[in-house]
Amino acid sequence: MLSSIRFDALPKCAAAQPGLVAVAMSGGVDSSTVAALLQQQGRAVVGLTMQLWNQRRLPELQGDGPTQHRCCSLDDVYDAKAVAQHLNFPHYVVNFEEQFEARVVRPFVDHYLAGRTPIACTNCNTDVKFEPLLRMARQIGADRLATGHYARIRRNDRIGRWELLRARDDSKDQSYFLWGLSQEQLSRSDFPLGELTKEEVRALARRVNLPVAEKPESMELCFVPAGNYVQFIQAYSQERGIYLQNGEGEIVNENGDVIGRHNGVHNFTIGQRKGLGFAAGKPLYVLSIDPERNRVVVGEDDLLRKAACEVEGVNWISCDAPSVPLRAFAKIRHKHGPAPATIEPLDATSARVTFDAPQRAITPGQAAVFYHGDIVLGGGWIR
Repeated sequence: MLSSIRFDALPKCAAAQPGLVAVAMSGGVDSSTVAALLQQQGRAVVGLTMQLWNQRRLPELQGDGPTQHRCCSLDDVYDAKAVAQHLNFPHYVVNFEEQFEARVVRPFVDHYLAGRTPIACTNCNTDVKFEPLLRMARQIGADRLATGHYARIRRNDRIGRWELLRARDDSKDQSYFLWGLSQEQLSRSDFPLGELTKEEVRALARRVNLPVAEKPESMELCFVPAGNYVQFIQAYSQERGIYLQNGEGEIVNENGDVIGRHNGVHNFTIGQRKGLGFAAGKPLYVLSIDPERNRVVVGEDDLLRKAACEVEGVNWISCDAPSVPLRAFAKIRHKHGPAPATIEPLDATSARVTFDAPQRAITPGQAAVFYHGDIVLGGGWIR
């Protein structure tokens, strides 16, 4: 049985140990290689692994066959401990299940039921990982936190701010998920893989014989078995005493004509084509979701393209909040190519994004992240 400790069971503060770095260890090759790299640089390392979700919950969702590897599983915790033993440094497993459920899982489900498409990884980084782990690092005497994210951090003394930048390996860049970090968090964090490619990371892991050197990538959310969001939402809601069987509503075209029925808005996302539940003589896509009227609006592909959106909860990370419109490149999904746009601040935490050319499937609940070259200026949630 793998034991873990609660965050509040750690000492309130430990005497700082100069040079000690806490490594957030997921059990994968990336964070494990970070620990090995820091050791090679002569840094003292302590490993911290978060226990986020009880994999035995909702057993009805666990299939009999093999499933794709999910991050933060119990196997990952064992792998992280094996790496720490291999490299001979202290390792702690800390139970963050309550925080994770309250700040990531429950909002994830609630947003889907409200017709939005949330990004669990961004919520996890912003609300669960960095802030608690940085406090925990200080509690065990470490002055810095290192993670396996593919992104870069640098200090811009001219403007007196820490900047978040894209990774050198564009195919692995994770800066889109990190726009919610604060200046304080950036100032105490290290991303040692930001200048490396995935192939270089694998080679380093093999060179030091890490037991996870050949471990495959995590492909699914840690709390969603087999990647089936709809089944998870239904099972989790039922566990909470919320039954979704009465969610039947109308599927309408852009003119409001009823052309089908659905059994819950949580089954749909903007841009979806497959699984609409009826046959049409031409390809149709989800254009919008109206949870108040329990309606799903569908139409042809060209109607998915819009030139503007508003964002809320904006965090200006690498620059001060602008008082006038600014030009930037904006990403509306992780795999979306940054598109030129004008960002017009509406107030301290909201803005209007107007693209030079219409963009496909701008989706409420996703994030719009603003870039100037490699620099992440900030980001916000699409309304």
